[in-house]
Amino acid sequence: MYKQNIYKILCNEKIAKDVYKMILEGDTQYVTAPGQFINIKLDGKFLRRPISVCDCDAASITVIYKVVGSGTQQMAELEIGESLDVLTGLGNGYDISKSSRPLLIGGGVGVPPMYMLAKSLIKDGQKPTVILGFNTKDEIFFEDEFKSLGCDVRVTTVDGSYGIKGFVTDAFTDDYDYFYTCGPMPMFKAIENIAETSGQYSFEERMGCGFGACMGCTCKTRYGNKRICKDGPVLEREEIVW
Repeated sequence: MYKQNIYKILCNEKIAKDVYKMILEGDTQYVTAPGQFINIKLDGKFLRRPISVCDCDAASITVIYKVVGSGTQQMAELEIGESLDVLTGLGNGYDISKSSRPLLIGGGVGVPPMYMLAKSLIKDGQKPTVILGFNTKDEIFFEDEFKSLGCDVRVTTVDGSYGIKGFVTDAFTDDYDYFYTCGPMPMFKAIENIAETSGQYSFEERMGCGFGACMGCTCKTRYGNKRICKDGPVLEREEIVW
């Protein structure tokens, strides 16, 4: 179930190269699982901007976004105190019941949903290992936040300017029984080549409505067509057609 509401901006700050953290004050009851997303309406833009939920409490929602076009540039220019029209509680989110020794893999703007997921897994008595993948040191964010949760954190950079040189697959461990991931498609395909367990992938997809009405983000799975915004964005490894 989703809900449309007006939210007040409490924070909108730059935390890495082209990356911003925004905290929105308002109704959070419809955010019920890590991996869900919100859809933000921007003045002058026909389509809303879908952004993964990074964290959520009783009074606020935290999202992290990267400036990649005119819409996210417009978001970066919003000021504290301004209001936004937001749809919340979108997407299915991750199922945390499948793991006992989880491996979390986030690439770039796929990192944020891993944070709320890690908190949920820890609350469930699990201790996640977290791999964060970036292109370069200037793009890194939330390493300390994951460490503060007690996670075993491994950071990779493609250019080797920080952490492990290479891709997220270069930081894989054998000590896991299930994986959760969010990031770009090339990263997914690399994970698919080496992962030895079942897992869940959260797909980044262009969306129209964000709640399943327009059918614009439909994808084929082994069990029929699914809408990334409604039936996803999280799909299990066994159902994905690559």
